[in-house]
Amino acid sequence: MTPPLPDIETATLPDLVGNTPLVEIPYRRSDRVRVVAKCEWFNPSGSVKDRAATAIFMHALKAGALAGKVLIDATSGNTGIAFAMLGAYFGVPVELALPQNASAERICILRNYGVTLHLTNPLEGTDGAQRFVQQRVASDPDRYYYADQYNNPHNWQAHYTGTGPEIWVQTQSQVTHFVAGLGTTGTFVGASRFLAPHGVCCVAAMPDAPMHGLEGWKHLPSVMVPGIYDPALAQDLIEVSTVRAYEMAIAASRYLGLQISPSAGANLAAAFQMADQLDSGIVVTIFPDNAMKYLQEPFWDDSEFHIPSPF
Repeated sequence: MTPPLPDIETATLPDLVGNTPLVEIPYRRSDRVRVVAKCEWFNPSGSVKDRAATAIFMHALKAGALAGKVLIDATSGNTGIAFAMLGAYFGVPVELALPQNASAERICILRNYGVTLHLTNPLEGTDGAQRFVQQRVASDPDRYYYADQYNNPHNWQAHYTGTGPEIWVQTQSQVTHFVAGLGTTGTFVGASRFLAPHGVCCVAAMPDAPMHGLEGWKHLPSVMVPGIYDPALAQDLIEVSTVRAYEMAIAASRYLGLQISPSAGANLAAAFQMADQLDSGIVVTIFPDNAMKYLQEPFWDDSEFHIPSPF
């Protein structure tokens, strides 16, 4: 008789989302101020967007909204990758619109998951991708489930129930400032809605110009503002240049051994700018993903940036 298989404790793919670690970032200007960052590349598809995508996807799956449908959305890359991962796992077809200037690595990952991919006008950014998807859904509404990450409340709710409480617990309720960049705005809105009632100062960050090199970030005055954004949550707004974000990403790699993405570099720059204004406190920011999807970007070239350690 064949012996029974052992009872092995396993997890599903959605179970792997969240509970990412904090890492200390050396801050030398004051021994009464600390800067820490949440390392979101520990999520299964490698970015913070696993949180929102999983919340949106699982709600639709449980509601039966994905039965016989194709999930479609516009993305700058990471949310699309998360949807593609979940679609492959649950057997749901996925169709995505992505600006053509997205990193080659992102495009490769999406194609490896087997999604139907539409590359849209890079000059129109994710606004153009959203318009493309809206037109496609309007032309064949029975075919698609439109995830609509920019307006779907499950986006920010994932951070209200996950990211925010995790930060509160991991800092032993000592966090004083939360700093996060604005893209879909879900991370900032959801985490801030949890943290602000606990007395945490919530600070938004965005690019300092309409034309910038921070994939996933939005310069809100010049683009379609996501419907889930709540400007009342931001007690301060910090603008970050693309060059500064690149410098911080390079510095984190060379001096800390942390290979972070440009958007993570931008968040780190904003967190340091916030820390510089404080006499004491704990500043928490988000590293949305690591550098692995951006390694072909020319800014990594040694001849372009020579910077001393800011740490």
